[in-house]
Formats: sequence, C-alpha cells, structure tokens
Amino acid sequence: MSIPTETRQWILLNQPTALPTLSGPSPTFALTTAPLNPSTENQLLVQTLYLSNDPGQRGWISPTIDPARLYITPIPLNTPMNARGLCKILHSRAPGWETGDLVLGYPGWKEYAVLDAAKCERIPELEGLDVGVTQFLGALGLTGGMTAWYGIHEVAKARPGDAVVVSGAAGATGSMVVQIAKHVIGCRRVVGIAGGAEKCKWVTEYLGADACVDYKSAGFVEDLVRETDGFVEVYFDNVGGEILDLMLTRVKCYGRVAACGAVAEYNKDGKTGYGIRNWFEIISNRIEVRGFISFDFLGKGAEEATREMVRAVREGKIKVDAGNETVVETEFEGVPATWMKLFEGGNRGKLITKLV
Repeated sequence: MSIPTETRQWILLNQPTALPTLSGPSPTFALTTAPLNPSTENQLLVQTLYLSNDPGQRGWISPTIDPARLYITPIPLNTPMNARGLCKILHSRAPGWETGDLVLGYPGWKEYAVLDAAKCERIPELEGLDVGVTQFLGALGLTGGMTAWYGIHEVAKARPGDAVVVSGAAGATGSMVVQIAKHVIGCRRVVGIAGGAEKCKWVTEYLGADACVDYKSAGFVEDLVRETDGFVEVYFDNVGGEILDLMLTRVKCYGRVAACGAVAEYNKDGKTGYGIRNWFEIISNRIEVRGFISFDFLGKGAEEATREMVRAVREGKIKVDAGNETVVETEFEGVPATWMKLFEGGNRGKLITKLV
C-alpha cells in the first residue's frame, strides 16, 4: 500500500458529565480527518490494528478532574482520544524497527499514527506458547495482567493463608487477579463479584474462583455476607461505589484494600456519586487502603511480572486464550460504540477493538 498522508480520527468534542453520548446535540466524540505529519528520525508510521478499551480512559475526558491531580495529561477538547493499541509498522525511520513489525504503543483513536520508537514496545516472542497477539493488550498486557500482578502482590500483599474478594472479577484486570490469587499465590479462598449468572459461572468454572457473587441479584448483600463469613484479609477493588462501601464491612481488622478502579463512579459527577459511608470501618478496623495505577509498574517491575506470568502460563496455572478476552470486530466509525461496551457489562475479560 502507498504511504498514507492523512488519517481518520475520533476527537473529544464535548467533555461528558455523565455517561458519554454518541449522538444528539452534544456528542462526546466526533469523527474527523487530519493530515499526517511526515515521520522524522527515530519515528514510526503505523497502522492501528487493535485498540485497548479501558475504564480509566473515562477519567481522561472528565471536566471535573483537576489536571494537576491526574496521573496522565487530560485529553484536550478537539484532540484525538488517547488509547493503547497494537499496530503494524508501515514505514520506519528508526534503526532496528522494520516495515511489517508489530508494536505496542499509544496511537489513540486513529487509523494511522506517527509514533516515537522509544515509546513503543515489541511483541515478546514466547517460544512454545500459542498466545494470540491481542493478549499483550490484556492478559499479558499493561492494563490487564501486569496491573493484576502488581496489585495483588505488591499493593494488597496477598499471601497463601488469605481470603480474597475481587470485584469486577469478569473484567480484564479482575479475571487475572482471580487466577493469580488462586493458582499462583495459592490464597485459601478467592471470591469474585460479577454481574449476571453467566459471568459468575465463568469466574468459578473457567477462572477457578471458590465462589462468585452476582451484584445484580436481589440477594446480593446476603450472598456476599455468606461468602465472606469470618471476613477476608484482602479486597481488590475495581468498581468503587456501593460495593466498595459494603466491602469495608467485610474486611478483617488490619486487612488490605487495593484500589485499582472505580467503574461504578466514572460516569457520575460529584453530586450523584455514591461516596463512602462506612469510612469509620477503616479507622475502627485499621484497614489499609492503597490506590495504584498501571503506570506505577512500568520498567523493571513490568518485565519481571511478564516473566512470572509467562512461567505461570507454561505451568498451567493461568489461562491465556480466547476465553479470557472479548475481541469485537469494528469498522472505524464504530470505535466509540465498542468502547462504550465497558460501561454496559458487554465484555468478558479484556475488551479489544479489532479494526476491520
């Protein structure tokens, strides 16, 4: 193919105060066409093949977040939506990077992008393992497996004798936390929280959790209390809101909470968010609550986590296959709609956009 000189892209048109909207008088995003700047020395011209969909992206476009308090530069209005992706090099001006190579980087919601080679990563070669490349956006990627590994080991400090509860257990990070806690660390009991009977069945039968509680069930509170009888040492939180507040009453004295996400709160403003009502539980029971993000784990820590996860895959302790990802074939016009499935419970494992 000829070298492209322009690209279609999705830009942030309006900052949403609630659930992003894709149509109507004030859509969150707009599809535009923009010229591509010619690549310069040590840059790569790439074609986006797959896009990572992550709940945390919602915070990047919020009008209520102070930029000085955000771990990444917020997305300005009328600029492309940011996203991690798996790309193919169309033209390289960087030594050691060849046309046709696959790379991981941040192309954003663009068909084509010019990336600094220094900010891109190669797809690791895993000899003897049949692992699809999309797994490096999810189960073996930064915002899936590596976040799970770091969070359950270094933040929650889970040990074999611990009982662990994982919310968002059917999601990209939560599904990996369940497997790592149960099959790698060997925690004595692992309980998932997920939405719907089908997802809960998947969490127990496929991932290997001891139990999974359906937060959509009318008996959710009673079920959770029953499955956490005697309380738990660790809670890995991916959702925030009411479930976090409830779990503060189920964590043991001196227990640990790893605060990884708040998907239940991302589409609410400061007036409608649930907040925390059981704060005294933290004080009374000396509970440690620590927030973290995937970027905390870049560099040496990420490399070590990848090696350990690959070892666990080889040993059959962690499943990394088509069963733990949801890949949605999407025409470029549908990129925002696929991303919105994150907030509809439309994925099992990692949600990935495959551009077609």
